[in-house]
Order: sequence, then structure tokens, then C-alpha cells
Amino acid sequence: MARLLQPPPKFHPSEWDIANKMQCASTESQQSRSECVIAESQRLLDEIEKKTRKTQSDVNKKIEQRREEIKFWKQELDNKLEQIVHETEVLLTFKTRLEKSLESCKEPLDIVQKCLLNRQRRTGIDLVHDEVEQELVKEAEVLQGVIALLGRTLEKTNEQIRLNRSAKYNLEVDLKDKFTALMIDDYCASLINNTPDTKYAGNAVKIEGNFVSPEDWIDFSNVNVEKAEKQRKNSVALRVLIDGVLSQTANDMRKQREVVNVAFRNRVKEVKDAKHKLETLLAMVMDETASQEKNIAALKKAIADKEGPVKVAQSRLEVRNRRPNVELCYDTVQYRLINEVQEITKDIQRQDALAQAETELKGLSRRQLSLEAEIQVKENTLYIDEVLCMQMRESVYINNF
Repeated sequence: MARLLQPPPKFHPSEWDIANKMQCASTESQQSRSECVIAESQRLLDEIEKKTRKTQSDVNKKIEQRREEIKFWKQELDNKLEQIVHETEVLLTFKTRLEKSLESCKEPLDIVQKCLLNRQRRTGIDLVHDEVEQELVKEAEVLQGVIALLGRTLEKTNEQIRLNRSAKYNLEVDLKDKFTALMIDDYCASLINNTPDTKYAGNAVKIEGNFVSPEDWIDFSNVNVEKAEKQRKNSVALRVLIDGVLSQTANDMRKQREVVNVAFRNRVKEVKDAKHKLETLLAMVMDETASQEKNIAALKKAIADKEGPVKVAQSRLEVRNRRPNVELCYDTVQYRLINEVQEITKDIQRQDALAQAETELKGLSRRQLSLEAEIQVKENTLYIDEVLCMQMRESVYINNF
């Protein structure tokens, strides 16, 4: 118990002095180290702050550059989209021209076929494979060739429109993505350190497999632009081709139409001339028939007129043959009477001209019937060519579409 109450040991003043010095020295050392750490920390903080600001500034510049790149390609895509849309609209008008031109070929072809069919109704010798028919067949071939050519050109046009729209679709998809990317980078550019929307995203630096290289990114849009430009140029070339096809086909149809019309006019003139000649011949035959009928009547009258004289002469001879005895003399009277009978008989026998005249009359009648039938053939031909065909062809007009 006495030990417990024993006072603590006393230190020597020198020890107290040393202890105080040591405390001062330790404190000063600690303070010095702390000041160094503070100074180093401040330097580090300044360095980090500068580096952060520099990095953030560099990132901001990169974002701005990226935004400019996106804007550039977006403008390129916009321009190309506007061009391809305009070109497609123009090509659609050319498609309409082709469709109208193709539709307009149906009536001329139908008329040509009707003309060929009508001309099969010609009769007799007029059912001839003449120049008109040859040119009509050629016109039908020209029209069928034009229809086939316009059909193929229309198919090419439809395919080109499809390709234009495909290029337009690719441009629109790319533009939509560019617009979204620009909106995102615009938002990123607007973010600052004290923006309330910022937050930690631990997995943000993780690169997914969907990322593409900047070169691929440029190539993608460049390919879309080049494809669109290629289709635009193809479309322009096709429009030039369509213009040429429409112009050439219209000229070909007009040229052949005029050739057929000239052939028709010439043929109608030929048939009219032939009909006029036949009518002239018919008039001559009818005049000759009338003359022959008069001739036959005159011959018959002449024969009839000889009956009296021959009866008188024969009666006289018969009576004088009854003279008696020596009076039955072969005198000059008898001689002349016999001559008279012989002369009249001979003249009557010479009237075989009547049979020949009647034969000729029958021939003239047959010729008249033949000429009348041939005139009917020509009238039928003129009706078919001039009335049916030529009037029907007047409604045909070849337009420039």
C-alpha cells in the first residue's frame, strides 16, 4: 500500500529541456513534411486540373470537328438526296410520256389491221398484193416494232426508277442516322462540368463490337453518295435515250403512215382510171350493140323484102313453063327470069351475115356483162380503199410525247 502511494519519479531539468526540444523538432519535422505534401498535392492538383482542362478542351474540339464532319456529310447526303428525288420526279414524267406513246400506238395498229382485213374483201382481179398492201404490212411491222421498243424502254425506265428509289432510301437512312448522331454530339457539346444531367457510367468506356472505324464511316456515306450519283447519271442518260426513242419512233410512224397514204392515193387514182376506161369501153360496147342490133334488123328486113320479088319471079317461071308446044321457048324473058331467081336466091343465101351479126351481138352482150361486172369490182375496191380505209386513216394522228 505504501508503494502504491509512492510519487512518480522526477525528471531532470535537462531531460525536460531535451523532451521539449524533441517535441519541437518532431513537430517542425512533421509540419515540414506536411507542408511538402501539401505543396506536392497542390502541384499535382494544378497539374491534374490543367491536364483535365486540356483533355476536356481537346475532347470538345474533337466533338466540334466531328460535328463539322457529320454536318459536311449530312449536307452531301442532303444535296444528293435532293438531286435524286428531282431526277426521279423528272424520270416519272418521261415514264408517263412512254406510257402515253405506247397507248397511242394501239389505234394506228388497229386501223392498219382493219385496213388489211377490209382489203381482203376486194373481189376478182382486184384482190391483188399491190403496193398498198405491201406498205400496210410494213406499217403493221413498224408499229409492232415501235410497241416492242417502247415496251422495253418502259421496263428499263421502271427498273431505273426502282434503282433511284433504292438509292434515295439508302440516303434517307444514312441521313436519319447522321441527324441522330449530330443531335447526340450536339448534346455532348452542350455538357459542362456543372451540368445537372451528368452522371457516372462505369461501362461507358467499354467498346462494343458494333463500332466501326472512321474510314469505314466515311466510306459508308461516300458509297451511298457515289451510288446515288451513278443512278442519277444513269437516269439522265436514260432520259436522253427515251427522248431519242420517242422522237425516232414518232418519225418512223409518220413516215410510214405517209408512205401508205401516198400508196392509197395512187392506187385509188389507178382504180379510178381503170374504172373510167372500163366505163368508156362499156359505152363503146353499148353503142356497138345498138349498131349491131340495127344491122341485124336491117338484114332481117332485107331478107324479108326479097320474098316478094322471088315469089313473083318463081311464079312467072312456073306459069311460062306451061306455054304450049313451040311457045315453050327459052326466050330472053325466060333467060332473065331464071337469072333473076338465081340472083335473088344467091342474095338470100348470102345473108349468113345475119348469123355472124347475131354471134357478134351475143359477144357484145357478154363483153357488156363482163365490163359491168369489172366496173362493180372497181367500185367495190374504191369503196374499200377510199371510203373505208382512207377515211378511217384520217383519224390517225402521230403525236410527239
